Amino acid sequence: MKDYQYPLDLDWTTNEMVIVTNLWSAVEQANETGINTKAFLATYKEFKTVVKSIGEEKRLGNEFQKASGYSLYRTLQQAKKQESGRLKLGAD
Repeated sequence: MKDYQYPLDLDWTTNEMVIVTNLWSAVEQANETGINTKAFLATYKEFKTVVKSIGEEKRLGNEFQKASGYSLYRTLQQAKKQESGRLKLGAD
């Protein structure tokens, strides 16, 4: 675990927090070591069952990016473009 906290909503259930944490972890993986694109997209799809609004997704994504330096939006765009294979974002 990194030295920052994942953005979470304290109103979520434990299960919902696990789902959201899994996405932050997957974004890190995609940016650091690489992750299976289909696995990443499945994790994102599950995340959307918890975070349904685009506004909330953007807010959480921005918080995560401030803390980690990784963009949920950019990672997701790359995954959607690629659809399969290994998702690995290069360093800026």
